[in-house]
Amino acid sequence: MNERAGSWLPKLQEVGERLAEEFVSARRPPAANDVPPPHELRASDADRERIAQVLQDAHADGRLTLDELEERLGVLYSARTLGQLAELTADLLPADQQPLNLDGRPVSAIFKQEQRGGRWVVPAELDVTAMFGTTKLDFRDAILQNRQVIINATLVFGGLEIHVPEGLEVIRVAKGKSVRLTKQPTDPGAPVVEVRTTNFVGEIKVKEPPRRKRRR
Repeated sequence: MNERAGSWLPKLQEVGERLAEEFVSARRPPAANDVPPPHELRASDADRERIAQVLQDAHADGRLTLDELEERLGVLYSARTLGQLAELTADLLPADQQPLNLDGRPVSAIFKQEQRGGRWVVPAELDVTAMFGTTKLDFRDAILQNRQVIINATLVFGGLEIHVPEGLEVIRVAKGKSVRLTKQPTDPGAPVVEVRTTNFVGEIKVKEPPRRKRRR
């Protein structure tokens, strides 16, 4: 054999990701048409400030001229959607460092670790696959498209780790049974993440913020 040790791993990951996508596509229901895509969601003042900081930093280190900065700030404060904001920093930072992540594609970890976090838009339904790997989803600074988010998780000797902010409930549904994974109480009507699992020796972990101490 002339192939170096470990050279087969990228090929195996590629095959695994293709099989995972085919499996997920086969069981995915038709998409709802009443949910706007991430790029069309309305932007908040806090999101504008995030983008403004990146633009100012780019001007400070010479990546943007003063004229370019003023032009982009003009677009920034007239922008209405997250998609318009994201375009302003697309050429300034790598994809994994962008202040807004509008990628709603499935998350797959095949013999590796993948994560989705920061200021990202969580679609109403998200497919997650972990085969001999780990997928991490961080909801602490996320934008939820729905108050109920469904995660279709396929775990094959893999793990799913979910970080949640205070007030977000996580429920696991498997074989018709529901189990609450978050320990801290939530208010009635609080947003819920429902994890529907197809599990072959897989594990789900939920990381919650520390409990607040009650005042005496």
